[in-house]
Amino acid sequence: QVQLVESGGGSVQAGGSLRLSCAASGYAQCMAWFRQAPGKEREGVAAIDSYGSTNYADSVKGRFTISKDNAKNTLYLQMDSLKPEDTAMYYCAARTQIRGCLLLRELQFIYWGQGTQVTVSS
Repeated sequence: QVQLVESGGGSVQAGGSLRLSCAASGYAQCMAWFRQAPGKEREGVAAIDSYGSTNYADSVKGRFTISKDNAKNTLYLQMDSLKPEDTAMYYCAARTQIRGCLLLRELQFIYWGQGTQVTVSS
């Protein structure tokens, strides 16, 4: 069982930065960030596996950075150059298996946080 608690969301102007955190209890070989904007389906943003390999959605490549502090068992998402279209509820997700981790397939993630809101104004 893995429990996830996100923090760090908020409101920022376009071009600004935010860092999201996800404190995890229990070990997961694969962790990721997803987001869901109003009226849209939830989409994968970034994933990281236990080897430190990462993958990003094309829409955030070069602007977002996913990382994990293993000592603190905490996942991060550094978001720079934010755009209004990044506005969404952001969710931390985890799975115990590493296979296919970086494919960011929502249905393969078992554990989810409650979400943290990110709002980017123009």
